[in-house]
Amino acid sequence: MKLKNLPQLIIVFITFLAYHGWAWLLYRFCCNRKRWRRRAINYTSTMSRIISKQLNFHVTLNGGEYLKQMRDQSYLLVANHCSYMDILLLSWQQPASFITSVEMGNTPFLGSITRVGGSLYTERDKPVSLPQEIKRFAEAIKEGFKVVLFPEGTSTDGVTIKDFRSSLFQVAVEAQCPILPVCIKYTHIDGKPFGRDNHKLICWYGDMDFMPHFLGMMGHRFDVEINVLPPIEFNPLKTRAELSRQVREQLLEIYHNPVQGE
Repeated sequence: MKLKNLPQLIIVFITFLAYHGWAWLLYRFCCNRKRWRRRAINYTSTMSRIISKQLNFHVTLNGGEYLKQMRDQSYLLVANHCSYMDILLLSWQQPASFITSVEMGNTPFLGSITRVGGSLYTERDKPVSLPQEIKRFAEAIKEGFKVVLFPEGTSTDGVTIKDFRSSLFQVAVEAQCPILPVCIKYTHIDGKPFGRDNHKLICWYGDMDFMPHFLGMMGHRFDVEINVLPPIEFNPLKTRAELSRQVREQLLEIYHNPVQGE
């Protein structure tokens, strides 16, 4: 990170401390877990917008009418995933509870954000616990929460959208709720098209360390499209595998092609 980017880092750091401090107090002292989660995700949404703008992210939202259409409904939002910034950018557009791994919850810095932000946890290394997790996630949707799933299982290098793990689509089946597909496309970095020469400035994957990557984002401009697709209404005849395949095909079509009208 260059010295000239230090003021940006300081502003982001102070904002994060303010967010984390208030969110931790809410987490610590709000006894009603449902009320706490609702307040946490709404507060996180506001702070995500502020921090994303401080980090110089510029968002173009396509399909915002579908978010408005689903405003008063609970659903499973399904998106592709190549950076921790996906969480902030989606939270900015739609307050929601994110399904993340227990490993992420135990990660310094990032883990504390997931805890105070109202996330739901899954143990990827313990398939035996999956049925109970699915019931818990479906119950959150039945309670009125919007829940976000990244079915690739981990963040990627952004070349394409990897195969989905279909098991957690069972959440939508058990909750009998709609699925809202969302495609996240990082289009330009510092005015240059997103590609192999610059993708590591935003994509966080493999064994990358968080802090060096985060500091490396300072001083850059990121342009991103968030493409909200029409909701897929609950159909008792569709299996989780069919839902997984349908959503991935829809997201791939958007990810590798311009949005109609561009």
